[in-house]
Amino acid sequence: MKFQQQYTQKQKQVQSQKLVLTQQLQQSIQVLQFSSDELNQFVEDQTLENPLLELIDTDFVPQNSISSSAKQEETDYLAQIPSRSHSLFEYLLEQIHLNYRDTYLRSLVLFLVEYIDVNGFLSISLDEAVEITGGTPIQLLDALTLIQQLDPAGVGARDLQECLMLQTERDEHAPALAYIMLEEFFEELVQRKWEVIAKNYQVSLPEVQKIFDYLQHLTATPGAVFDDPKDLYIVPDLTVTTSEQGLVVSSNKNSVRKVTFQQNYFDQMKKNADAQVLAYLNEKQQEFIHLKKMIEQRGDTILRVGEYIVAHQQAFFLNPARPLKPLILKEVAEKLDIHESTVSRAVNGKYLATEFGVFELKSFFSHKLISADGEESSTASVKVALKEIVDLEDKQKPLSDQKIVDALKVKGMNLSRRTVAKYREQLGIPGSSKRKRYE
Repeated sequence: MKFQQQYTQKQKQVQSQKLVLTQQLQQSIQVLQFSSDELNQFVEDQTLENPLLELIDTDFVPQNSISSSAKQEETDYLAQIPSRSHSLFEYLLEQIHLNYRDTYLRSLVLFLVEYIDVNGFLSISLDEAVEITGGTPIQLLDALTLIQQLDPAGVGARDLQECLMLQTERDEHAPALAYIMLEEFFEELVQRKWEVIAKNYQVSLPEVQKIFDYLQHLTATPGAVFDDPKDLYIVPDLTVTTSEQGLVVSSNKNSVRKVTFQQNYFDQMKKNADAQVLAYLNEKQQEFIHLKKMIEQRGDTILRVGEYIVAHQQAFFLNPARPLKPLILKEVAEKLDIHESTVSRAVNGKYLATEFGVFELKSFFSHKLISADGEESSTASVKVALKEIVDLEDKQKPLSDQKIVDALKVKGMNLSRRTVAKYREQLGIPGSSKRKRYE
């Protein structure tokens, strides 16, 4: 039996929709996502690539910017002289060369310093150091001891226990029993087995509580202070002010560096230019037009989104209690007839300046919860209520998550125990056993 297969070719028209992202569209999306700092860097990069572009303010200082450190009442002109920033490694080296003579022991100190990580901990064991250097265990221990006498206190520790002990040892205001408790009952302190500690040292529970509170103020990463010595600024994209007409939202024009097109230079180069040069000049002119359009579109989109947020959250700006209504990205997208991802890009890393502080736009978004009486409340409002309940609880008998659920229910907020636990953790509130105090 033979089987015959026949193959035929037919033409068929199929209609489909496909979104093609051009390079310009991709760049526009990227520009919208940029924070003010990132956009300014992008603009500066564009001027380096395009000889026809010029930045108006080369010494750009953002206005209405909020410093991460406290502002001084009076100008300190000496403080304006930039100082050379130190890494932890450089800082330790300076102290070693200043305080210790050039001996074999110092060479071991310099060897160990290279194994101090960014948090200030020793990342090599003394046994490994002995094997590499050929020094004796006693010599390496002496070298480590010299490092642990340097600043910052706690540097050179091999674990958290030793780090806290080093800081306590050098603090003349440390509680009398703090060091020995760390040495002998570190695990019990961490696990809050304070009855065992109190019984061993024949002290009261409030005294153990006091020592534990002191330890909470020590740092677990003594080298972290060297991470970023620079002052950080937040440049608000929008500003909200109150007028007789109500709340007014305006764009902060100073948040983005201004760039201009060098028209005179362009006109001069066009004279007697060949076809290739003319094509290059026109290309660079189009790049400027597109850059300007992208920046304007970014500003307009952020302003539209900001205006809707402010209108929706009027109570936050007018009521000292700062209540937030439920608001999600999809709602804003539908009202403004834009894509949800566009709203997300417009609020992430963008800030709003008010008379009482600066807030990231995305902080005004919160999912809705339905209360017992059918009224909507935001997750932010629930978290505020949860924190108030914990703040007012009896610290000797902290509330369990179930009791917090019951307390929220009285306020008309029906939540599961699991949801309360999740919100509590997001607020950085420990469980009831860890909130207990003996005062």
